[in-house]
Amino acid sequence: MKKQSGRREFLMTVSQVLGASALAGSVSTQALAGHSTTPGLPAVVPEGFTVGDVMNLILKTIPGAPFPKTVDTLKSGSADQKVTGIVTTMFATIEVINKAVATGANFIIAHEPTFYNHLDETNWLENDAVYQYKSALLKKHNIAVWRFHDYIHSHQPDGVRMGVMTALGWEKYYDDKNPHVFTLPGLSLKNIAATAKQKLGIPTVRIIGDLNQSCRRILLLPGASGGRSHIQGIENEKPDLLIIGELSEWETAEYIRDARLKGDTISLLVLGHAVSEEPGLEWLVTFLQPKVPGIKVQHVPSGNPFLFV
Repeated sequence: MKKQSGRREFLMTVSQVLGASALAGSVSTQALAGHSTTPGLPAVVPEGFTVGDVMNLILKTIPGAPFPKTVDTLKSGSADQKVTGIVTTMFATIEVINKAVATGANFIIAHEPTFYNHLDETNWLENDAVYQYKSALLKKHNIAVWRFHDYIHSHQPDGVRMGVMTALGWEKYYDDKNPHVFTLPGLSLKNIAATAKQKLGIPTVRIIGDLNQSCRRILLLPGASGGRSHIQGIENEKPDLLIIGELSEWETAEYIRDARLKGDTISLLVLGHAVSEEPGLEWLVTFLQPKVPGIKVQHVPSGNPFLFV
C-alpha cells in the first residue's frame, strides 16, 4: 500500500492526541536501557530486549492486561529470544515475513491471524502446503509473531481508531467521550469517499447511498466488528454515514438498503478490512519505539490482497 502525504504528519499528530494516556503507561527509557543520568559519564550499552520483554512493556500500558482469555498470543517463535528488530503490520504475510528478514528484524507484531482463522488453530492445516511453507519460513529465520488485536483495541484510546483518525486528518473532530462518532462540517459522501481513498491509499471503495448527500455525523467502525455491532451503532448514534472496514453483505448492507427504502438518509462506506485498520499498526511504531531504545521498530504494510478490475 502506497504512502500518502496525509500520513507524513502521522507521528506528531498521534502523539498530540494521545497525550497523557500514552505517557501514563510508559516505562522509563533510561531505566530500560541502563543509561547513566550523571553528566560526563558514558552511557551503559543496553543488553537488549527479549520478545517477552517487549510484550510486557506493551501490556503494562493496557488496562486490565494480561487478559485471561485473548487471541493475542505468540504464533511462532519464543518469548525468550532476543529481539533484533520489530515489524508491525496488519497480516504477517509471506511477503511481510521476507521483508522483516531482509531488514534484520525477527519479531513481527501483527493485528490479525497468521494462519487463516481467528484462533490461529493449525491442527486442520497440518497437511496443507501453504501452511507448511509459511510455518517453515518462520522457523527457518527464527521469527516470532505476536498477534496484537485485543490489546490495541483495549488501549485507551483505541490505537487503531487513533491511527485511522489521524490518517484521515480528523483529529480536531475527535471526542474522547464518544470516540466512535465524528461530527464534521457538512461534506458530501462523494467528497468523504475521495478523501478516504487518497489518505488511505485505496483504489476503490464500496458505497450504498447518494453521492451528493451531505454527511455531518459519521460513525467510524474500522475493521470487522460485525453486522450486529454496525446496526446497533446506527440505532444508538443516528449517523448520516457509517464507515466500516468489511461486512457480511447479507447483514449490514441489507439493513442500510432497507433503511434507505424506508426513507432514512443514511449511507454506507466500505473501505476494506486491511486498509481500514493498517494506520493503527503505524500508530504502534510511534507508541513502541521510545520504549525499546536500540531496537528499530518499523511498519511494513501488508496491503490489500485484492486486484480491482
